Amino acid sequence: MAAQHWLESLRAAKKTCLLQDGRRKVHYLFSDGKEMAEEYDHKSHELLVRKWRQKSSFGAYGEWQTEVGEASLPVAGALQTDFLKENSSNPVFMRTDTKSSFRWRIRNLPYPKEVYSVTVDGKERCCVVRTTNKKYYKKFAVPDLDRCQLDLDESSLRFAHANNTLIITYQKPKEILAVEEELQKELKSMKSSSEGDVECKTQ
Repeated sequence: MAAQHWLESLRAAKKTCLLQDGRRKVHYLFSDGKEMAEEYDHKSHELLVRKWRQKSSFGAYGEWQTEVGEASLPVAGALQTDFLKENSSNPVFMRTDTKSSFRWRIRNLPYPKEVYSVTVDGKERCCVVRTTNKKYYKKFAVPDLDRCQLDLDESSLRFAHANNTLIITYQKPKEILAVEEELQKELKSMKSSSEGDVECKTQ
């Protein structure tokens, strides 16, 4: 079963964890050299951030790619100011999950709810957002389902619109919920440092 195989991969990865600013930060190093970094709310245990990176063919690590949470903005002062000005009205896509659902927010979409269509493309294994006024179009995958080799189910998909933000939710399948429950049990049993990264107990 693919979901169980993914859980075993998480268990087998070398993990370090840190408690900081009310968050449990967990770093995974997999046997193939890939790295994953996650941040959970320490009280609710909800996933706040998930990022990935891997080595290039030359052995150097690439940039972190954000899967859940907001991607970091450029750091340089003047450049950051220009960046925000130039993009302040552009749609901003980010994923912010809950315990029961995958959830995506697309900010700066001012059109009324009836303009939007959110569907599943089973062949390309992705969700598709369209507007009848042809002002916005986006396709996005659900990596969690891909890792567990689960098909997309359009009946699990919902969307709402408020405050210029389109909110899309996808009910997590029972296989995903089972994996996350088992992983949380393991994370709660790990030794954590509040001062710096330490190797966590693994099972």
